[in-house]
Amino acid sequence: MHGLLRRLFAPRWQHPDPEVRRQALQRLDPEQSEQRQALQSLSQDPDSQIRLAALLALDDCASLVDAYSHHQQDEAWFNAICQRLSGREGHTDLQQRQALIERLEEPRVLSAVALQADNLTLRLSALDRLTDENDLIHQACHNGVAAVRHQAAERIEDEEGLKRLLKEARRDRQVVRLARERLNRLRSDAQWLEAEEQQRETLLNQLEQHARAPWEPLYGGRFRHLERQWEQLTQPPSVEQEQRFHQARLNCRKTLHDHETREQARQQSIERRDEAENTREQLLEGIEETLDGLRHAAAMTVQDIDSLRAQRQLLDQRWQTLSDMHPPSDVMRQRYTLAIQDYDQCLEAWQRWCAVSADMEKALANEDHATLAAQITQCQWPDALTPPALLGRAQTVLNAENSAPSQPIEDHPTLTTYAGELDTFEHLLERGAFKSASRLHQRLKPRIEGFESASAQPLKARLKHLAARLAELRDWRGFVAGPKREQLCASIEALANDLHMAEEALDRHHLQLVKEWKSLGDAAANREQATRFRSASDRIHERLAPWRQQLSEERETNLQAREALCDQLESLLAQPAEDADPDVLRQIRDKARLQWRHYSPVPRDHSEAVGRRFGTIRQQLQALIDQRAETIASQKRGLIGQVTALRSDESQPLAQRIHLTKQLQLRWRALGRAPKGEEQTLWKTFRHECDQLFAQRDAHKNEQAARQQQQLDEMQTLIDQMDSWQPIEASEATTLENFLNQANQLEPLPRNRRSEGMQRRMSGIVRARRERLNRLAVANTVQQWHAIMPLVNAHLAADQHYLNEGIPSDVDAQAVLSDSLPACFSEAHNTRNQQRHRIAVPLSDADHAKLAESLARLRVHLSMLAVGSVRQSDEPLRLAIQVERLNEGFKQERSRDLEVTDILVALLALGPLPTSLWDAEVEELDNLLSRLARVPLP
Repeated sequence: MHGLLRRLFAPRWQHPDPEVRRQALQRLDPEQSEQRQALQSLSQDPDSQIRLAALLALDDCASLVDAYSHHQQDEAWFNAICQRLSGREGHTDLQQRQALIERLEEPRVLSAVALQADNLTLRLSALDRLTDENDLIHQACHNGVAAVRHQAAERIEDEEGLKRLLKEARRDRQVVRLARERLNRLRSDAQWLEAEEQQRETLLNQLEQHARAPWEPLYGGRFRHLERQWEQLTQPPSVEQEQRFHQARLNCRKTLHDHETREQARQQSIERRDEAENTREQLLEGIEETLDGLRHAAAMTVQDIDSLRAQRQLLDQRWQTLSDMHPPSDVMRQRYTLAIQDYDQCLEAWQRWCAVSADMEKALANEDHATLAAQITQCQWPDALTPPALLGRAQTVLNAENSAPSQPIEDHPTLTTYAGELDTFEHLLERGAFKSASRLHQRLKPRIEGFESASAQPLKARLKHLAARLAELRDWRGFVAGPKREQLCASIEALANDLHMAEEALDRHHLQLVKEWKSLGDAAANREQATRFRSASDRIHERLAPWRQQLSEERETNLQAREALCDQLESLLAQPAEDADPDVLRQIRDKARLQWRHYSPVPRDHSEAVGRRFGTIRQQLQALIDQRAETIASQKRGLIGQVTALRSDESQPLAQRIHLTKQLQLRWRALGRAPKGEEQTLWKTFRHECDQLFAQRDAHKNEQAARQQQQLDEMQTLIDQMDSWQPIEASEATTLENFLNQANQLEPLPRNRRSEGMQRRMSGIVRARRERLNRLAVANTVQQWHAIMPLVNAHLAADQHYLNEGIPSDVDAQAVLSDSLPACFSEAHNTRNQQRHRIAVPLSDADHAKLAESLARLRVHLSMLAVGSVRQSDEPLRLAIQVERLNEGFKQERSRDLEVTDILVALLALGPLPTSLWDAEVEELDNLLSRLARVPLP
């Protein structure tokens, strides 16, 4: 009961029936507060249409936009929100609508607002919210406001979208221009990107190829050039390209670093070689100076021999070490050999002297001159060496007994000679050569002081002055050598106590200290320091004994390897191949040198002999290389002569000479290298001759290209003339034939795109001109038919009279026609007259049907030529005519005017023809002939 009362007394806008609520809603006034509340309640109604009507009545655009997300598929909601946001309905102000547009995400509504809004700003706001390219294209093509169209067109960036915009946008030229410009810009950018990518790929390939190439003088510059080109590219590379670039750059830098390392190693090797040469020079100068001092000393002593032996031992050690690292030059080896020979001669003389010295002393004491002479003869002391003091006294005693008194001393040698000796003495003092200066002073002092003449006084004064300088040098050496000796003792003791140093470094430091100790000579020498130094040196020798034993074994192994290397090279030189490649021999030489240096050191007593053996082998190998290189040089000279002969031989075709020259180039590459100084000269000469021949080929090609260009230009001119010529009469067919004859004279044309295009164009022009000439010929034939129409009518009248009366009569063409009958119709005219005499009348049904069929066949044939189609009922005749035309076409191709002439001739010869048959076909025949007589305009 309560529910019933409620339904009876409740407002109608609360009625359960939606239709009742909708009707009640239309009567609600939103200006009244109670009814406005009712409308607000209805805006939440379950029925979407009632809810939409309530929101529209309230003019609540914001709620309408908020609720639209649930009713996007409803067209009523879509139209309503579009009308409200566009400003066509409602009273929502512009700012609120613009704010609502900013909240919308539905592209359909945004597109509609952009098309229909009443304000440009609102349209542009809606357009800014659109993101789909199809919507933008639609706006650019169909929006009624130009600013919106332009704004939408500017936002289209995809190439396909621009193509579509260019195709659809016809109403706005600025949009079309904008789309075309942007499309061209996109294509230009794409081409630029493609060119950039291609250039980057080319640079990568060049850089990778450069990374694989060996070093050459321009390697670094080329690498830096490629790096600069890579950095100048603006388009960023891909990850793969970046990795390839970094890898290639690392390989290039590795090549450069390896070359720098090899160059540094080479420079260091040169420096070590120079240092070794300087050391050898110093060693040889030292022993040569010592031997020279023995020749000019006052008397030879045991200390001199011990010093000479020590120098020889040091020379052997250092010479062997240096020879293992770098072989000496021939001049240095000769000096070394001479020094060793002088040393051996001096040492052998001293050994002989030691054997007879005791007996010679007894004989000298007993004044036994015979024994003295025998002992001196047995000693065989060399004249170049200064004898010991005892031997000198013995020789003096014998000379005094056997010869007259000698001349005054100042006469032998002269004072000038001794002045020169004093100059040498002063020079030695300036150099600081204390030992040599001391020996020379000992030799000169007794001799110059023995002079008694007044002319010798300046020499004595100068000798005294130089002796004072010698004493000063001796004191200075002692002053410097004292601390130095103490430092060397401390250093060698510290070296002996260092148990962690490697044996090689220990030996090197030990030898250096020993060398420095010996270089001090007897300056500030004392027994205590000498004992300390010798004790520490002995401890180092004991420690290095196992290492030196191992080094000795290694030297033996290296010696065997060097001897094996020499054996291999000698076997190679014993049987050299006649066609041995000098480049291979050079590689063998270089590898042998590397192996020789690798097998180092070797025992000192064998190093000289095996070194001389290897040097001889290298000389022989170099001689073989030079011989083979000279043979190759002679062969290359022969190739140069052949190329020169080919260049001047005009009897052979140029293509054949070029082919032969390329074969000679292949033969040149197959040969090895000529001698170093001659290879470049031969190559430049050979290349110059080849370039001259290739220049002839290029000149011939240019000449041929010029001729072909001229030929194409003439053909182009002829085609232009043909194109501008339009035949007016059928008799102008000779002009076309003349054109074709000229074209045949210009053929064959070079095969290229231009010639192919010209040939296609000429074929089209010839085909068009032939067609026009054919149409003109057909028109002339039709005109001739029209001219003889009185004759045709006369024949028709004669045929009908013959069919009616049975009396045949002939038609006189000259009487009927004002002009002479064309030759092609004369025979048909005669045949027509004969037909009236030959065919009996009245006509039978078969004859009548045959005439009708012949006339229809001619009409169908003419229709095929004029129209190209026939009536459905005439299809059998068309097929029969086509078969007949095909059969005739196999034998001889017939032109269109000939076919028309044959049809008209057959039509004139057909008779006797009843007037009824002719009247049935004459109208269509006239139409077809009129169509054929029409000639298109040029």
